[in-house]
Amino acid sequence: MRKALLGAVGLTAALLVATAANAQNTIKIGLIMAYSGQFADTAAQIDNGIKLYMKQKGDTVAGKKIELIRKDTGGPNPDVAKRLAQELVVRDKVDILSGFTLTPEALAASDVSAEAKKFMVIMNAATSIIVTKSDFSARTSVTLPMIGNTAGTWAAKNGIKKAYTMVSDFGPGHDAERAFQAAFKAGGGEIVGSVRMPLANPDFSAFVQRAKDLNPESIFVFVPGGAQPAALGKAFAERGVDPNKVKIIGTGEVVDETALKSMGAASVGIVTAWHYDYNLDNKLNKEFVKAFNAEFKRNPDFFSVGGYDGMHLIYEALKKTGGKTDGAALIAASKGMKWDSPRGPMSIDPATRDVVQTVYIRRVQKVGDGFRNVVFDKFENVKDPTHGAKK
Repeated sequence: MRKALLGAVGLTAALLVATAANAQNTIKIGLIMAYSGQFADTAAQIDNGIKLYMKQKGDTVAGKKIELIRKDTGGPNPDVAKRLAQELVVRDKVDILSGFTLTPEALAASDVSAEAKKFMVIMNAATSIIVTKSDFSARTSVTLPMIGNTAGTWAAKNGIKKAYTMVSDFGPGHDAERAFQAAFKAGGGEIVGSVRMPLANPDFSAFVQRAKDLNPESIFVFVPGGAQPAALGKAFAERGVDPNKVKIIGTGEVVDETALKSMGAASVGIVTAWHYDYNLDNKLNKEFVKAFNAEFKRNPDFFSVGGYDGMHLIYEALKKTGGKTDGAALIAASKGMKWDSPRGPMSIDPATRDVVQTVYIRRVQKVGDGFRNVVFDKFENVKDPTHGAKK
């Protein structure tokens, strides 16, 4: 017990020492993401968004040089993420923690952010509770409750009476499930069944078959990005679930660009609620997609825009503080910040430090020789519905 206590005191002392001023002219940002493993492409796309922003805006802000230090968690490994966050703060003396591919990473690093009073920008992890774990964190991606709630509201308003839900069995999936079910039932709908699927390398076939056997009017689905959306789409196609007969409603991951290529014609008719797609028809997005393609020879996705907007928040907060990097100053500068993003208008809610944005309702259609998400409805200024009065 005495050793554990001394260890805790030692860590606190080290964290406090690490909050002292760094080299006068450099601001260090520690990026914690799953750069390897099944979510490596997710991290790569977030990183691409970061790189593009810095190429366009430069690597100096408020008169100080921005230095990035990247750390690989290898997957949803909270213990590794916490250790890396501690190393970044204590050894590397970073000023800001950022990245966070997955919820377990972000939750673990939040403890370090809170203790060391380090500004923390969540560029992807989407579980609602994350921003409540450190008073110095803000999010530029999305929360699954804002998406699930919007999808459930839309479904109930558009004549769907019964739904089955299938989600990945971890924080974001639970959030999406609860939000969809609550909004759908509030609108008069009935949930006829539900299943939570393992996060680690699941075989979706049995879960899809179980849903099909119930012959539901609609199925709401959530799986994280990476390789899983394409695998789920393939399972729907192989099991003969026709989106024109059984309404498949989901979050944007389900029909990302890779998944659509895998599903092909079987994807036509899938409806999703989501905050970004490279096909969004606005000037900033067209410029963003063009620049992204020129730099990386691929389209941006919602991971990319999370990284891009995350860097925007960091840069603009630093401008407001005149280059001061203490967590209290940076989070104060972030609260209420508004800007135009490739995804549309967005802001940071001053009460919750969470993202506020437009959620688009899209349907997969055949466009030219490919398949795309086509926007046909939208909900503006959407906030996470679960935060309530949280500060």
